[in-house]
Amino acid sequence: MFDKLMNADSLTTFVGLTTAVTVIVQFTKSIIKRKFGDSMVRIYAFAIALVLTLVFVKEGRGVEGIVISIINALMITAASMGGYEVLSDPMAQKIRR
Repeated sequence: MFDKLMNADSLTTFVGLTTAVTVIVQFTKSIIKRKFGDSMVRIYAFAIALVLTLVFVKEGRGVEGIVISIINALMITAASMGGYEVLSDPMAQKIRR
């Protein structure tokens, strides 16, 4: 059952895409932060999620497919960024200024 960890079939699922986005963003986020700042990491994660969704998930045709892909990419981005925050520092508290 678990003879393959990540393949094209697993990338067509929500969990597979979320995992892929999390891994890609975490390994390349320092480059984005250094060049563009901290806020661009979320846009970068969305771009990665959108590209992976358009490549691996074929939903609908035409405008309907594009809208569904954008909505899916937003959900994948929220899940991958939220998952990272929980795993990296679960007891973090925001500093109010």
